[in-house]
Amino acid sequence: MRERWGTAVQVLGIVAVFAAVGAVAGVVWEWLWDAPVGVAYQDQWFLEPAGPDYAFSGTGWYVVVALVAGALTAFALGWWWPRHEVASLAAIVVGSVLAGWVMFRVGHSLGPQDPRVLAAGKADFTAIPSDLTLAGVDGEPRLFRLDSAAMAAFPIGAMIASVYVFAVATGRRSGRRSGRRKPAVETPPAG
Repeated sequence: MRERWGTAVQVLGIVAVFAAVGAVAGVVWEWLWDAPVGVAYQDQWFLEPAGPDYAFSGTGWYVVVALVAGALTAFALGWWWPRHEVASLAAIVVGSVLAGWVMFRVGHSLGPQDPRVLAAGKADFTAIPSDLTLAGVDGEPRLFRLDSAAMAAFPIGAMIASVYVFAVATGRRSGRRSGRRKPAVETPPAG
């Protein structure tokens, strides 16, 4: 029974840490992003100058920040909380998807408002900054649904770090290196 409580606390702790890191990553994402400016024309908003390099900057920064934040969070949690590997891995998956969603919500809410709404009623050629969003997301993404391929960046970063911690760095819990285990039965020397 005590083991189950320990596992439950660890799982909830991992998910909570990921949610908090997602909020911080959203702030960093908004801070790094430079809002491209468009113009209002006949109650519609147009990116000026138009082009994928201007429209993609929010998605690009999201992917970079999410990959790094996911990897660092999973590495730290896996390294400092090494028990219950299977439950931890499941919590990392759920937590990293939640963190990606929280990151979007925080960054999007800190950024400028939707320029399509702001353009209504404005004089033609009024400069309006773009909102902070992801390619493929129109409105708000749904929780645990990858509405944009960029939303997979947080879980991908977390899984890469988890594979390293749980598969490559084995043996640190037992105090021995993974390749130098002592045999259970020693064989007598031949002779």
